[in-house]
Amino acid sequence: MMNPVAKIFSGTGSRYLAEKIAKVYGVPLGKSHTQQFSDGEFQPAFLESIRGDMVFLIQSTFAPTDNLMELILMIDAAKRASAYKVVPVIPYYGFARQDRKDKPRVAIGAKVVANMLAAAGADRIITMELHAPQIQGYFDIPVDHLESSSVFIPYIKRLNLENLTFAAPDVGSANRIREIASYFEAEMVICDKHRKRANEIASMVVIGDVENRDVVLIDDICDTGGTLAKSAALLKEKGARTVRALITHPVLSGKAYENIENSVLEELVVCDTIPLKKESSKIKVLSVAELFAIAIRNAHENKSITSLFMHAQRR
Repeated sequence: MMNPVAKIFSGTGSRYLAEKIAKVYGVPLGKSHTQQFSDGEFQPAFLESIRGDMVFLIQSTFAPTDNLMELILMIDAAKRASAYKVVPVIPYYGFARQDRKDKPRVAIGAKVVANMLAAAGADRIITMELHAPQIQGYFDIPVDHLESSSVFIPYIKRLNLENLTFAAPDVGSANRIREIASYFEAEMVICDKHRKRANEIASMVVIGDVENRDVVLIDDICDTGGTLAKSAALLKEKGARTVRALITHPVLSGKAYENIENSVLEELVVCDTIPLKKESSKIKVLSVAELFAIAIRNAHENKSITSLFMHAQRR
């Protein structure tokens, strides 16, 4: 059998990123349209033949949940249009923070979404920086899990920081930070926090020495920005020379922009997995378009995805 043609389509919420990915890949973005009905219901449709093609559907599943539902319907439409394979490309996988039962009688949202994508007909998933890497195990189909270190490491190198130290804003992020710190042969510290309730921190302590250090905080998600602002202030109190944050997914809800702009952070560097709601002098965006374009090409040509992890390429 001849290698099927790769076609890239976009959901409504991620068209800004899909256009960049398609341009880097070297193909025009596929023609599709989502019809909106007066009651709020919608119906995606492909406006070109995809019979026998390998279809990549780019859509992050950030709020509102219409983005997730649109992706589910696009998968189903592609399967019913006789696509050879359907691969959802989900730069930001929503509901990932619901990865376990952390209290009684709650849903495991990340697992529910995995079931929905598979039931709709997805053949594999390409995503980036899951909140918990074990979410890959919620799928019974292949998952290509890209890491933002491939984007962040070159940026950190260009900063030429003298006394580089990496900080995890909580204990759960320690493994993610350890890999990058190891790459740079740098020290790492942990900001251990205790929450009263969601989005509200009761107390925080720094584990490690940051005196006269240029500290880089790294995490997967910035939601209200409260943890970042408090972590940065605490690191400064402990003697850090500069503090900046590199965050993969800029959810930035509530008073996030206000929290970031009023913080002691030098800058907040984010990826374009989620579009910014507004501009900010403190927020810089790095694009993941090239990384996803290469991942799509490798998936289409049955090549390794591991080669995209820069931290695996030791200095």
